[in-house]
Amino acid sequence: MNKKRNLLIGLSAALLAALLVYGVYKLQLKQVELQQTVNVVVPKDFIRAGTMIEADMLTYKPVLLGSFEDNMFTDVSLVTGLESVVPLGTNEPVLHWKVDKLHLLPSQLESTFQIPKDYILSVSNGIRAGDRVKLYLSGAESDSGRLFDHEVTVASVKSSANVEVDNPKSPNLYSRVSGDAEKMYASRREANGAIDQINLNLTEEEWLAIDRACRTKKTKLVIALSAASLAVQPDEAGERR
Repeated sequence: MNKKRNLLIGLSAALLAALLVYGVYKLQLKQVELQQTVNVVVPKDFIRAGTMIEADMLTYKPVLLGSFEDNMFTDVSLVTGLESVVPLGTNEPVLHWKVDKLHLLPSQLESTFQIPKDYILSVSNGIRAGDRVKLYLSGAESDSGRLFDHEVTVASVKSSANVEVDNPKSPNLYSRVSGDAEKMYASRREANGAIDQINLNLTEEEWLAIDRACRTKKTKLVIALSAASLAVQPDEAGERR
């Protein structure tokens, strides 16, 4: 009886020892993996917001595999030709949200449409180029409501003098991409004219939907500034101010 008990105890101890060895092995393996590095794309020097990025502005920097994130670039060619949306710090990994491809221009499936004045009931005076806006329909003979369940991008807003509506001393777009909420607010308050023309980046289907809804003049558009356009952008360290 004692022999069987001792044998059972011995087997249990051996099993626990094997599990302990296996756990230590897995821990060491994990440590080795974390110590491996990946080369990510970083700026050689500080890059200002709104800069078209060229290949000679960039280089590679090794980061620990455990610190690597999916939104980091590992190929300089993928960043070359993009525009910096926020300032890029020296030797800081370039993240996807920090760069864009000419974001005021229409995407592959879009075109820039000037919205006819007689299609518009009202436009928020705070709208500026690059903003995201919501489109609503308002009419006496139909129910009012939101036209699209998504926002669209403003390509430009012009005054009656065909001048871009903005504060020339402190352009709103520069303040927004730099994450300076105070200057962004001031530039909207001190803009150089009321909105007379507005151009939106729309797909063909979106434009046709607007045209069908508004061409009889019985229903008109209300163009409202989205709260997302007023959100402060993350700074260089990736934190919101």
